[in-house]
Amino acid sequence: MASMSRTIERNKKRRKVAVAYARFSSNNQREESIDAQLRAIREYCEKENIELIAEFTDEAVSGKTDDREDFQNMINQLLKEHLQVDYVLVHKFNRFARSKFDSALYKKRLKDIGIKVISVTQKIDDTPEGELLEGFLESIDQYYSANLALEVRKGLR
Repeated sequence: MASMSRTIERNKKRRKVAVAYARFSSNNQREESIDAQLRAIREYCEKENIELIAEFTDEAVSGKTDDREDFQNMINQLLKEHLQVDYVLVHKFNRFARSKFDSALYKKRLKDIGIKVISVTQKIDDTPEGELLEGFLESIDQYYSANLALEVRKGLR
């Protein structure tokens, strides 16, 4: 009898809902990059029984700033229009932002309304250590972007 009550209780849980965000940075990359990111996100949703209700994409746009049309569209729908979701799913955290400030700012604003940003390829748990690792990844992503810009400028001299 106890196992039956657990089954009934488990079935009462609401299915989680998510939106996807995908981005590629430069004209040297191709649309397939976004297709591959979205495919991985859809597979994650299937595996985790998450309902994907919208996909937002920015093509040939840097993640160094938040000045990205569909990123802002997604943020506005989530924060101002109160689109009811549990998660923003990204392929990797650097698709969400390459600025650790922007990443922290938007993740905090989303967290305040109950939305978590999840990378489908970088598994981070909800522990103090996981939070530390995520911050470390944000710092590496910002460093990579800044260092690449420096190397490109050196090459142009």
